[in-house]
Amino acid sequence: MEVWAAMDQRMRLGAVAAHARRAEALGFTGLNVPDAVHDGLLVAQAALAATERLRVATSVLVVFPRSPMNVAHAAWDLQDVSGGRFELGVGSQVRGNIVGRYSAHWSPPVARMREYVAALGAIFASWQEGAPLAHTGEHYRFTRMQPFFNPGPLKAGPPPIHLGAIGPGMTALAGEAADGLMCHPTNSSPRYLREVVWPRLEKGAATGGRDRSALDLMAADMAATGPDSAAVAAAREGIRELFGFLYSTPAYWPSLDLYGWGDVGRDLHAMTREGRWHEMTARISDEMLESLVPSGTYDEIADILRARFEGLATRITFPIPEDRVWDAQVGEVVAALGGHA
Repeated sequence: MEVWAAMDQRMRLGAVAAHARRAEALGFTGLNVPDAVHDGLLVAQAALAATERLRVATSVLVVFPRSPMNVAHAAWDLQDVSGGRFELGVGSQVRGNIVGRYSAHWSPPVARMREYVAALGAIFASWQEGAPLAHTGEHYRFTRMQPFFNPGPLKAGPPPIHLGAIGPGMTALAGEAADGLMCHPTNSSPRYLREVVWPRLEKGAATGGRDRSALDLMAADMAATGPDSAAVAAAREGIRELFGFLYSTPAYWPSLDLYGWGDVGRDLHAMTREGRWHEMTARISDEMLESLVPSGTYDEIADILRARFEGLATRITFPIPEDRVWDAQVGEVVAALGGHA
């Protein structure tokens, strides 16, 4: 399995280079960079410029407010300047953010994302293979690419496209049209991957005439780990608090429904409307954490993660500790899981 690092969404842009260098030194295969507080493409550029081996993926770039042509040019440049280390992770976001935060047009997301990915593919083919630019759809029309604006082919080829998805339609689309799927922390448990995600991916792959082996799946596993049991317990409590917030969102309830915890999501949603924020963490039970969160010390966690995800995920995420004193142990975990230390 590949082991990928992540970063705090609120990390200042000036701190990204050092964080990326640290991830590379620890042996991580890649670094997922967010598109939230800072522009994800700028964050990716900072991480790629600071490293030599580390792969960098947007996880995930909110694309509906951006023209496919703008995204294609930026992704092409990042792939070029990094020597082929960039991966384009894309996602739809929710209607409230697209309309209210970005002041952009909203439309049914699965059909629009299918067309968006196809448009990117058409642009990439125009640049890499010299094919005429000819994509015409309901949302996007690209028919003009003068030689002056064509950046030309890349030795490394176009960047892979991975899709962030939760629902059945978007997950199937990842299998049909993308190079892989980036799971959300709320839908990355082994049971959910086995019983829900892979069947949807395989359905989409069949529609696209593709094989399961052609797809990457990244599990955002939210491991609770540390040097000792006290650190593991503290990490679990942090994840409990985060889950109390995340599972208040209806889009993240499918995992709860699978395990028979649907009432938890509804209760959390009601608490947000009533302003009972301080009560939400307590609604996440120890049983939920046992099922959803891989937990163990640095000496234990590699075996735990391998047992949970081998055969289900080609990529997993693993946390970089705040305190650098534990970097040697983290590097050993990453190496044991198949990183590049």
